[in-house]
Amino acid sequence: MERLLVLAVLLSIVPSFPLASQAFPTQPPRPTPLSPVRFPPFKEAALAAGLQLVVVEHHEQPVVSVSLSFRAGGIYDPLGKEGLAELVAELLTKGTTSRSAEQMAATIEGVGGSLAASASEDFLTISADALSDQVELVFDLLGDVLRHATFPESELALARTRALSALALELSQPASVAGRIFAKEIYGPNPYGRGATRASYNAVTRDDVAQFAADRLRPAGALLVVAGDVTELRVRGLVEQAFAGWRGGPPAARALPPPPATAATDILLVHRSGSTQANIVLGNTTILPTDPVYYPGRIATQVLGGGADSRLFLILREQKGWTYGAYANLRRYRGLGYWQATAEVRNEVADSALSELLRQLDRIRTQAISDSELAAAKGFLVGSFPLTIETPSQIAGQVANAKLLGLGDDYLRLYRERLSAVTPLAARAAGARLYRRGALTIVVVGDAAQLYDRLKVIAPVRLVDVDGKPLTTAELTPKAAPVSLDPAQFGPHIDSSRVLFQGNPVGTSVATVRRTADSLVYTEHSNLGGGAFQQQVTLVLDPADGSSRRLDRVTIQQGQRSETHLTYSGGRVKGRSATSQPDGSTKPFDIDTVLPPGTIDEDAVAFSVPAFPLESGKSFAVNFFSPSEGIVKLLTFKVGAQESVVVPAGTFQAYHIAVTGSRVPFVMYVSGTAPRRVVKTEYVGQPLVVELVK
Repeated sequence: MERLLVLAVLLSIVPSFPLASQAFPTQPPRPTPLSPVRFPPFKEAALAAGLQLVVVEHHEQPVVSVSLSFRAGGIYDPLGKEGLAELVAELLTKGTTSRSAEQMAATIEGVGGSLAASASEDFLTISADALSDQVELVFDLLGDVLRHATFPESELALARTRALSALALELSQPASVAGRIFAKEIYGPNPYGRGATRASYNAVTRDDVAQFAADRLRPAGALLVVAGDVTELRVRGLVEQAFAGWRGGPPAARALPPPPATAATDILLVHRSGSTQANIVLGNTTILPTDPVYYPGRIATQVLGGGADSRLFLILREQKGWTYGAYANLRRYRGLGYWQATAEVRNEVADSALSELLRQLDRIRTQAISDSELAAAKGFLVGSFPLTIETPSQIAGQVANAKLLGLGDDYLRLYRERLSAVTPLAARAAGARLYRRGALTIVVVGDAAQLYDRLKVIAPVRLVDVDGKPLTTAELTPKAAPVSLDPAQFGPHIDSSRVLFQGNPVGTSVATVRRTADSLVYTEHSNLGGGAFQQQVTLVLDPADGSSRRLDRVTIQQGQRSETHLTYSGGRVKGRSATSQPDGSTKPFDIDTVLPPGTIDEDAVAFSVPAFPLESGKSFAVNFFSPSEGIVKLLTFKVGAQESVVVPAGTFQAYHIAVTGSRVPFVMYVSGTAPRRVVKTEYVGQPLVVELVK
């Protein structure tokens, strides 16, 4: 009743008009005139030590944002130690001579502020935000981390572990693999094309971190931007106090090798076995950041693939239904930038999608952009710009970016006007110059066995694996071969491991190998989630060659029990197994399957792989029988170099073995000295890790 009463009152005060008299507009309203950006004035000064200071007084909010940038980004990493700048940035705030990492975090967070550092390709930047009445504390912390950072060995180990985990996750994503290989293709030996690897992260020492910081984090040539509720006089005093006696400049910049010249468009097809989709990246290097063609080029790129109303998105997704999204972007570095277009499509339409991408590229280069598309692109870019300079932190970031790239003092003030002045002819000319249609780099990541014949019709195709190593078409479908296991690795032992999920212990796994009069017996007991999942595996094996004779497996999941009992004999496997159902129940099924020679039971992976003839650079394609699925699967093991692996059981030099072909790819680390042991297992793209405890 109360709601009805409120409704009646509202209706009584709203004037009523006959419907026939209401006039609805048939055209959208005209856009309002472009209002000027009220960008706060900033003051610049070159301080005695060579530090460039920019102060942006912005008194609308009682906050202050500080960014201090150095030419110390990834392009300055020594060859073979890619990722060094990234690790330096992370360790800067992890302890000084007077504050531990915990004390530093508590100090800035205790006043509601933040302090962090990051490294891009060109620059390393330390950023801090706080209420303006805490600006003195901000500068005190900045001075402390810059001049007294200790780079603890323990923090480096943690930072390296996080970096390696992030890298493993990145390499599990085909889009990331495509981006890394694309950068390497267009830049070649130029540092912009390099990326961190497991080997380069592991090669970085604490001395490398300390030396890089000492060499490159110097005041001469650095940029300090302070924006917010401050005054120039106050900032100058704080700079003198925090950085007193700080002197010097970085080593002279070395000339970067030029990117390779691309004579013609071809396709680099990166084989990722089992991929159901193809990730396409195409583009080329472009211009230096100060080139005025950037403005019409930015408009052309927005029309081509800048958002949900762009040509690539509307055609490849909305019209064709080939992808969830297709995009293009124009990237600026301090050196030579690049542009790229991307799409992820189904394998069966990869050739059609790539052809359409090239067709749209030809259009943008040769035909004038329509007035409606031009207006939409300008409207978005010009209209969204004020949203990027609303807070002191955003203002500091924009000013720093403009200064670091050498874009000129009037860049921010005239940015919108320069975009608004772009004509259809100028956009077309920019597209013709930036998008080198006859010399594109095209990278496609996917299952090359399904894609090769489709793509070779469009352009010449080069084949590589996900590590960039050349492949032949014959290698696209590896054939399984029996592996002779080394009996010397079959010695009796007990391995206890812990299972981590998102870094937290969730259970244990104990594996035992023992000998009987005529057999080897391998048992594995797993207990996860406080008993929510329990599994007991018993494998009876031939002690001469490690081949399977019998499997007994009991699984209890959420109180539901299932059993598998199999016998291996005469090239067959027979017995009964069970598979879990969506409703939590299990479905039993009979097994009677002929096995290819050399087939190993899937439960014996952890037992068998340490007995492989392991050697860095070798690969094995082995048939495994899956009792849960009742099928034979081909697993591929790529053996990488040995590396230092730290687990609760100690530090081991272990082979890095990438395993594909299972439902979830994983990485095994197998110790290099006999008897070999699996010391760690990581599941790619999953926050699940198994580590040896003893």
